[in-house]
Amino acid sequence: MSQPSNLPPRWLAPLALVLAVAGIADATYLTIAHYTTPVLLSCPDTGVINCAKVTTSSYASILGVPLAVLGLVFFVGMLPFQLPVAWRSANPWVRRLRLLGAISGVLMVFWLLYVELYKLNAICLYCTAAHVLTVALFIVVALGTALTADSTS
Repeated sequence: MSQPSNLPPRWLAPLALVLAVAGIADATYLTIAHYTTPVLLSCPDTGVINCAKVTTSSYASILGVPLAVLGLVFFVGMLPFQLPVAWRSANPWVRRLRLLGAISGVLMVFWLLYVELYKLNAICLYCTAAHVLTVALFIVVALGTALTADSTS
């Protein structure tokens, strides 16, 4: 039995949900580390890979809010939009807000990569994991949006 053309493929919602949950786990770890110690497990603190340099830099917060917390808010905020019921929703605002969230996340990743590579000359492995998850979530959301778009929305 085939699905109607305006529904996403069955694998899309579970994949998006896994990416959001993995992002929550990573951002939770970074948030806990921010409030306890700048030393992150399995991440050197010298050379190009230097989590402490990245997570304690002047760029590690916006208006006093740690980027780790903003990352956690992003992934938690995206989570309801990745539930299968949200992907099946006929409400065009669900699709629009999901896409807007994904776009905002990937734009933030571009900024953070610029900061890490050109301002700090250092990379944080856990931050990179969050970046990869955000970009992957964006790709899944963009694909899902394109596959579920119809002429009425």
